[in-house]
Amino acid sequence: MIACLSANGQNFCSGEEPPTRLLVATIHGINVLERANAGAAWVDRGRTLDGHHCGSIMVEPQRGGVFAGMHDGGLYFSADNGETWELRTNGLTIEHAFSLAYAHVGGNVVLYVGTEPASIFRSDDYGWSWRELAGIKGAPGCEKWVFPAPPHLPHTKTITVDKRNPNTVYAGVEQGAMFKTTDGGATWREIDDFSKPTDWTYRDVHLLTVHPDNSNELFLTTGMGIYHSLDAGETWTLEIDNSFRIGYPDHFIISPLDPNTIFVAGAATDPGQWRTSHHADGTIMKSRDRGLNWADSSVGFPADRRPNVEAMSIAAYPGGFTLYAGTTDGVVFASGDAAEHWQQIAGDLAPISKGRHYRNLQLT
Repeated sequence: MIACLSANGQNFCSGEEPPTRLLVATIHGINVLERANAGAAWVDRGRTLDGHHCGSIMVEPQRGGVFAGMHDGGLYFSADNGETWELRTNGLTIEHAFSLAYAHVGGNVVLYVGTEPASIFRSDDYGWSWRELAGIKGAPGCEKWVFPAPPHLPHTKTITVDKRNPNTVYAGVEQGAMFKTTDGGATWREIDDFSKPTDWTYRDVHLLTVHPDNSNELFLTTGMGIYHSLDAGETWTLEIDNSFRIGYPDHFIISPLDPNTIFVAGAATDPGQWRTSHHADGTIMKSRDRGLNWADSSVGFPADRRPNVEAMSIAAYPGGFTLYAGTTDGVVFASGDAAEHWQQIAGDLAPISKGRHYRNLQLT
């Protein structure tokens, strides 16, 4: 089984056994971690796509292809689990591939790429050709979208497919708006009740998750906290209590063994504050009651929490799962006991980072 770990890509993989290969997206390419079996130590086999800042990786399970989106470098495809890659950008007129998603519609595989500037492209031939979907780029109010860090361009940060209803797709623009389609991207409408701030532009959406037991139940991590919807995004409530110490949540994972257990990765403060503090206080939180109460779940991480936990993913297999987490210092951790304990499995990689986040946390 192959799994992946990236700041903006797919965070769920599944197979018949624990993974023996893990693809890790860094600012200098993709590191390939391997082990002989589930009990063996991980070995870093080196880097592929060297020189590219990889922000997203996706493993499509039906046909077995691996896709990798690059910051300003286009989209790559691998048919051999990340050994070799080929560029697939025919029709992808915006080559800053920020986010990735797939949908299984009948017997067909539909692929989506979210870009910077914010737009969405669709492929119906496994990435050989792409067409831009109307409705995101040019949406009403898009002239007000802006991202705080240079070059200040908004991007499609999240694309989430409802596995039960694969023509239902959610797309979030950071910073701008949240959209929904129920016809595979032919038409989109904005759903933004989750945030009505004074500053219209501050809809800092990160990652939307559809609960595997209920298509109407959504969770959305944002720069303002975690929002929860029970009506497929029509209305939202802010779900935060005093036990939740992540002020800048991003990756969100629901346990495949217990629908009430949730894991969230992120930082105590937002990246704007990292520029002066150089300290993210990154961690992982866990809830056993569907988000009502939270506890820190990062035993095994170093005491110095300067780097952010920029990526988290899960590899599920019959009877269990493994969580993976990566930091802006280029360190990868794994947990086989539902985040009760973590173990470092790789270090000294290039930073695992969304965009320029890692720069704000460098000491020199």
